[in-house]
Amino acid sequence: MKYPFSAIRDEQVPRSRVALLQHVLDTYASETNKVISVWATFADSELGYRPHPSSSSVAEIMKHQLLSERRFFAEFLGLPEVAAEQVLPRQLAVSDLSKRILELALPRLGFMAERDEEWWRTVVSFFDTRRERIWIFWRRVLHTAHHRTQLTVYLRLLGKPVPATYGPTADVSWQGADPTTTVDAASRA
Repeated sequence: MKYPFSAIRDEQVPRSRVALLQHVLDTYASETNKVISVWATFADSELGYRPHPSSSSVAEIMKHQLLSERRFFAEFLGLPEVAAEQVLPRQLAVSDLSKRILELALPRLGFMAERDEEWWRTVVSFFDTRRERIWIFWRRVLHTAHHRTQLTVYLRLLGKPVPATYGPTADVSWQGADPTTTVDAASRA
């Protein structure tokens, strides 16, 4: 599946020192691209939108994404990261937030590409428990997907199109798209 825009192009993703772990880098780049594509669908005037008083606003979710990624990569995985005070852009505009997530992601790719299998398998602290770094990385990916999904729901509630992230949506499809929405499709071997 090809997306109309990729903030991190395939040729920008470094090659992993451990071939078996290339999917980690490819996935992180792809997930960053998906986040940016969803964020770009919002207008600056919608950053304060929240569907319910108890819900986070669009801007709060975007800020949380930037700050929590920094924490995961610095505190739990041990990557060199910018100081927390330097994570958020000076202005809370969609383009500035999107630019910032990209600026923070690119050095992470390079650092992770150089790690060996032992580094990924090392057990480190994770909140109140201990886990392998590879487990923590995948937990980060799931956390990112969760917040991206929150924002796609917000887009739908705002009556805006939802961009394709893992396949076609009600708004975006293409020739050859084959979503699994029927028992027949699910039963293919």
